[in-house]
Amino acid sequence: MEDFFRELASNAPRWNFIWMYEDRQQSKVLSGLWMTIKLSILCLLFSLIIGIIGAWMQGARSTITRTIVQCYVQFFRNTPPLVQLLFFYFALGQFTPFVTGSDGWTVEPIISNVGWAIISLSLFAGAFNVEIFRSGIEAVPEATIEASGSLGFSRSQTYIYVILPLAFRVCLPSLNNNLVNLVKTTTQAYAIAVPELLYHSVTIWNDYPSAQYPTMLMLFVTYILLVAVLVFGMTRWEKAMIIPGYSA
Repeated sequence: MEDFFRELASNAPRWNFIWMYEDRQQSKVLSGLWMTIKLSILCLLFSLIIGIIGAWMQGARSTITRTIVQCYVQFFRNTPPLVQLLFFYFALGQFTPFVTGSDGWTVEPIISNVGWAIISLSLFAGAFNVEIFRSGIEAVPEATIEASGSLGFSRSQTYIYVILPLAFRVCLPSLNNNLVNLVKTTTQAYAIAVPELLYHSVTIWNDYPSAQYPTMLMLFVTYILLVAVLVFGMTRWEKAMIIPGYSA
């Protein structure tokens, strides 16, 4: 297989699949892919947690709490995610404490560029998830909520055991779209030098211009596969949670 790609590179210089036959470039691709997967999974999990908690806080009795959540949602929904990422890393990053590195000489920030990427992208997607979960909560019949109260459920118990499971069934299609968008948005972490797949791909075709087209093709196919896996999982989850006569 390696010989085939070496021969292809010599016969068609614009199609140099260098990461298929050179170990160093192959390790870059695998490292970037692993970072992309980790970044996607962590951002998905944290954005879901933010969405669930934020939607619950939107129903709080306190006007201040509801206002804080609404301000958060409006801020992150109405500003570009790349601007948010740069703001977190370059502006807020200046105020984070530094600690001594493992070598005892250098200093490192407590929150790395990867950490800021996770924080920024999770908050961005979480703002949309708050509204998605809110729409699902509003679709739960009021009679069902009142029935749980009459059975002695507290507000938090009603939310966890009654409202949230029903709301999930309503908002899963919209949630699916937002999470797919989040996976694609992780490429913007490249702007703060997070070593994900796009970052390593750019370093490869900067060093080897003949590898630009194949590496772009690899990026394209990889993200199609990542999104396909997510959509497949979400679709299976959606079908498994259908309640006849209730779920859309």
